[in-house]
Amino acid sequence: MFRGRRRSRVGALEEAPPENPKAAAEPERVLLRGIFEIGRESCDVALGERALRWRRIQPELPAGGTRRDLLGKEESLELEDIFSVKLKRRCWAKHPGRDTLLGITLFICLKEQRNKLKDSTLDLINFSEDHCDIWFRQFKKILEGFTSRPKALKILLNPQSHRKESVQVYYEKVEPLLKLAGIETDVTITEYEGHALSLLDECELRGFDGVVCVGGDGSASEAARALLLRAQKNAGVEMDCIPTLVGAELPLGLIPAGSTNALAHSLFGTPHVVTATMHIILGHIRSVDVCTFSSAGKLLRFGFSAMFGFGGRTLALAEKYRWMCPSQRRDFAVIKALAKLKPEDCKISFLLAGCSQNKQERKSQRSPESDCGGHWQTIQGQFLNISIMAIPCPCSVAPRGFAPDTRLHNGSMALRIVRNTTRSEFVKHLKRYSSVKNQFNFPFVETYTIEEVKIHPKSNSNGCSPQEEGGNHTTASEHGFPWNVDGDLMEAASEVHIRLTISKMDGLPSS
Repeated sequence: MFRGRRRSRVGALEEAPPENPKAAAEPERVLLRGIFEIGRESCDVALGERALRWRRIQPELPAGGTRRDLLGKEESLELEDIFSVKLKRRCWAKHPGRDTLLGITLFICLKEQRNKLKDSTLDLINFSEDHCDIWFRQFKKILEGFTSRPKALKILLNPQSHRKESVQVYYEKVEPLLKLAGIETDVTITEYEGHALSLLDECELRGFDGVVCVGGDGSASEAARALLLRAQKNAGVEMDCIPTLVGAELPLGLIPAGSTNALAHSLFGTPHVVTATMHIILGHIRSVDVCTFSSAGKLLRFGFSAMFGFGGRTLALAEKYRWMCPSQRRDFAVIKALAKLKPEDCKISFLLAGCSQNKQERKSQRSPESDCGGHWQTIQGQFLNISIMAIPCPCSVAPRGFAPDTRLHNGSMALRIVRNTTRSEFVKHLKRYSSVKNQFNFPFVETYTIEEVKIHPKSNSNGCSPQEEGGNHTTASEHGFPWNVDGDLMEAASEVHIRLTISKMDGLPSS
């Protein structure tokens, strides 16, 4: 951590002199050069076009001493890691308005651990008003040159995420950093499921550089759907025919505040709130593949991952016990679903990745079963679970991810098929997710890398009825098949077609 302390007085700053032949040979041009105190040490500081560099100035030895280099080891800071700059002043309580200039404080982003970021400061101590002003204005000019960084954000805050801690997380950890970076925010607290959909359909987004969702996977998925649906509406796209859709007009940022945070894990490698915030502040944009879910030719929703069978039934059960804390609700639903474990009789048709024909030829195809070069495959039988993942989906219960070989924007999905087997073998498969071993190394598990897939259930064998689990409930129907899509329950009574219609949706966070 770089931190300066105010102590001895240091020399005044000067504009950088003309570059000498040695400096001219270096690729980076020096903009300013002067003396600052950094960490109680006087340093020769040079501000270049890409980095701030400094060397500790060592005192000269007495006459007769051994000759040595008067400059210490060079240290540096990349300018792209600076997200704010302020003049450092000492304020006097007894004499308001008569503060004393101490120097300049740089607010910086540092890598703390693997994938984790943290905010820190670097103090450049100097008492000269004129020269500090020169450096301060130069730093401000440099920061204004990072045009990819957001200046105004629309914040969607889900107060019900996880243990209802998202409001506290935002106002205590996120908002102070956004304000420090000079980012204007407009915060809306969502009041019900689907509020983000209606809000982003109607609200004015001109003037914003992005939308940030504070919540879990379900909240982020809903915000992504809202932005994509808005883009189709603005482009005049007819949604019933599922054409090639257009991408979102604004990037989406995510502050993880849910129970699993699989999307945040996939993006950042960690659900660390400050890490996500720093990526947004620094304007890191990353492409993420997005799937469309359709049935009978009509769009159902967008999403990043889905589970059918055991995964869908488990979520349907968990939704009936929302009064439990998330971890208890999840464990209870898993145990109950295992007790009623039954396979789904269905047909699976899929197109292997990298084997598809050009888009125009594929549009002329009437069905996956038609002759298209032999790349479509069909499997029929009884399956305990089917998962389709466009992102790796690591989380606390699956550190390597539910699809560890998948990438965020490789234009393909991972299809995992678990055929019917004994309950004990299926439990072994589930337990393997929490280990570092290959969780798919079972004879009843099949894995494919695909671009499209159709899941066609033959009969409703949910293993539980609405009456059995507490009467009529909006999250489970007698004739619908439950799907777990990004942690949200989706019901479909017939075949569901999943494909990467929209590839590379831009998102603010990056890893």
